[in-house]
Amino acid sequence: MPYLHIPVMLAEVLEYLKPRSGQKFIDGTLGGAGYTIALAEKVGPQGGVIGIDLDGLAIENAATIIKSQGLSNIVLVQDNFKNLSSIVAARYPVGTQFDGIVFDLGLSSAQLADEARGFSFQGERPLDMAFGPVNRGSTADIVNQYPLLELTRIFREYGEERRAYQIAKAIVAVRREKRLKTTADLVAIIESVVPIRFRTKIHPATRVFQALRMETNEELKAIEEVLPQAVRLLKPQGRLVVISFHSGEDRIVKRFFKAAADLQILTKRPLVPTPAEIAANPRARSAKLRAAAKI
Repeated sequence: MPYLHIPVMLAEVLEYLKPRSGQKFIDGTLGGAGYTIALAEKVGPQGGVIGIDLDGLAIENAATIIKSQGLSNIVLVQDNFKNLSSIVAARYPVGTQFDGIVFDLGLSSAQLADEARGFSFQGERPLDMAFGPVNRGSTADIVNQYPLLELTRIFREYGEERRAYQIAKAIVAVRREKRLKTTADLVAIIESVVPIRFRTKIHPATRVFQALRMETNEELKAIEEVLPQAVRLLKPQGRLVVISFHSGEDRIVKRFFKAAADLQILTKRPLVPTPAEIAANPRARSAKLRAAAKI
C-alpha cells in the first residue's frame, strides 16, 4: 500500500535546522520521508541524512522514493529512535557529530489507514498498535491483562480521557466472558459507556486508542531516553527540533530543554501550524514545534 503522510510544518523545520551543503542530519522519525528528502536535497551529495523508523512500511516507502529520485546521501535504519547512539555508532566513526536532528512524534496517515493493524477505531482490525517489535506485551495483551487501575491510569494520563475508570471497568467486565481481539470489540465497549448526549465531533474511542498506542510502544519513555542522546550527537551550534502532538510529549520536551545546560532554547513558545496548513492537513492541528541549539 502507498505510504501517505504529509510532513507537518516542513518549512518551519527547515528554517530552524538551516541545512547547508555538506552537512549531516538525522531524521529520527522517518514516516513518509518528507523531512529526510528535503534535508537530503539541501545538503547535497557531500552531506548526508540518516532516516530512522521502527515501521518497516515507512522504510520500504522511503527506499522507493529515494531510488526514484536518484538520491545517494540517505541511510535508512529500521530501529527505535531511543537507540540513537548505537544506531550512529554502528555506521559512523567514534566522535561523529551532526548539524541537526529532528523528531516528529505523530502518527502517520499511512499507519492509520493500514488495515492490518489497529491504529484506527474505524472498521474491524486486530488489536495491534505496535510500530514494530515491542518490548512488552501487545495491545491485545494490555487490553486483556492489565488490572483495572492500570488501565484507568493509562487512559487518564495518556488519553486524557474523563471517563477512564468507567471505560476500564467495562473492559474488565467484558473480558471475563471473552478475550477482546479486534478494534471493533473495543469500540463497542467504549460506545456503551459514553452516552450519545456526551459525544462530540471527536469519536469517543479516540483518546483510548491514543493511550493504548502510547503504552504499547512506550512512547513517552522513548522520548525521555532519546533527547540526551540527541544533544550529545550534535555539533556545537547544532540544532534539535521536536514536533509533538500530545501534552505529555510536549511537557517532556519543554522540561528537558529548560533543564539542559548545554542547550539554548530558540522557541520561547512552541510554534503551531498556520491556519492554512491545518485546513490542508487537519491532523496537524495539535502539533507543537520546539527548537534548541547546542551551546
